[in-house]
Amino acid sequence: MDRTVDAANLGQVASDFSIVSLFLQADIVVKIVIVLLLLASVWVWAIVFEKVVSLRRANRSADGFEDRFWSGGSLDELYDDEGAKPVHPMAAVFGAAMSEWRRSLRSAGADLRSSFVRERIDRAMNVTIQREMERMERWMVFLASVGSSATFVGLFGTVWGIMNTFTAIAANKNTSLVTVGPGIAEALFATAIGLVAAIPATIAYNSIGTNLARFAGRLEGFGTEFGAILSRQTEERG
Repeated sequence: MDRTVDAANLGQVASDFSIVSLFLQADIVVKIVIVLLLLASVWVWAIVFEKVVSLRRANRSADGFEDRFWSGGSLDELYDDEGAKPVHPMAAVFGAAMSEWRRSLRSAGADLRSSFVRERIDRAMNVTIQREMERMERWMVFLASVGSSATFVGLFGTVWGIMNTFTAIAANKNTSLVTVGPGIAEALFATAIGLVAAIPATIAYNSIGTNLARFAGRLEGFGTEFGAILSRQTEERG
């Protein structure tokens, strides 16, 4: 008879270790920690999806633009089609340079061979690259913050839960698994959720950050080459 009761009790204890039960039985502070970490994890994956899609779109658009740029067509026609109202970063860099170039051509008495013209063009492209990269790097700080702090937030929930467990042990004067187990499981659950949020955020930050740096280098390389082309055209006009 006693063995039957013990088996039933053990089954009840085991059922209390489900994820839902652990959350519902947790202290209010631990619940808040878990909810915040879950929300952070969901937001991390939303950012990852958006960044992956936007980077692929930007690279695909840059490929098409470079094919047209190096095809030998008219730069003025390309500016009118894509540079005047750019819809992707590389077209924006091209449009900024061409806009400054055209402005210099229209300036009466402007010396196109002057270094100031080249400096203005380079400055326009650099500012545009910086602006476009700032837009593409939006929410990257959030990924870094979650990756570096989510584990510690989960650890805070764990410490709080263990404190409550020890308080329950002292109050009940009972150190059996039935008393200690659920509280420790609830506490460790917070750390587990913290790791679930932190690990993908860290991996995504490193991977996406590398791809963004590579794309920024691509824009800078295009700007350097295009600046050299405009410089040669300036010498030809001179």
